Amino acid sequence: MENMPQVEATQTTPTVRDLTYGEKAVGLTFNPSNNADVQEVKELYAKIIDKMNNARTEAGQGEKGRLCSVAITEAQTAQMWAVKAVTWNS
Repeated sequence: MENMPQVEATQTTPTVRDLTYGEKAVGLTFNPSNNADVQEVKELYAKIIDKMNNARTEAGQGEKGRLCSVAITEAQTAQMWAVKAVTWNS
């Protein structure tokens, strides 16, 4: 089996599991400063991306699937800007 990225066991996540599509898309496991705000933002956007990915899978080819793909791309962009915002030091 491939070496899939995984979420490590913690108090809130008692077992190791494979990352969801959204968690991979936002780079959930990459948070070198261990910033709680970064973690929260990434988790929220991962949920949005997972919802759109599920809708895209159900929609298949066609306009609805394309719209879901655009939403995923835009959510990834927004997540990156949100991380920049919560880590900004003036």
